[in-house]
Amino acid sequence: MTKAESAPRLIAENRKARFDYFIEERYEAGLALQGWEVKAMRAGRAQLKEAYVYLRGGEAFLIGAHLSPLPSTSTHVTPDPVRTRKLLLHRSQLQGLIGAVERRGYTLVPLELYWKDGRAKLQLGLAKGKKQHDKRAVEKERDWQRDKARLLRGR
Repeated sequence: MTKAESAPRLIAENRKARFDYFIEERYEAGLALQGWEVKAMRAGRAQLKEAYVYLRGGEAFLIGAHLSPLPSTSTHVTPDPVRTRKLLLHRSQLQGLIGAVERRGYTLVPLELYWKDGRAKLQLGLAKGKKQHDKRAVEKERDWQRDKARLLRGR
């Protein structure tokens, strides 16, 4: 295995998640995919913008992620681009997530979809929602950091 194979390659990113939520913990989950979905992801045709994670019956599911099928690979099946996909996590991780979501009011948010050692992985964030004033404060801090760097560079 070469160094290039082991480095994660990004497929899709949910940038809005960092703006809307405070990400407290991150988890890595595998995905149960069909063949045409893997080929679509290899072509970079994935989107996490409206996706979310739902816990039901002791299992985790990715809902709303859009994988656009390639016309050449999905001729023998009728692809559903936004079908519900099962997430593969360890039992202990699932129990911890269920406790955090149900009892402590957290939300599970998909952050990134990437390749790791030839397998598709999804990075989940255990998150708390931001209020409007929190979003403004984060934006103000980011603007100040940018201005400060600009001033220091100017000297």
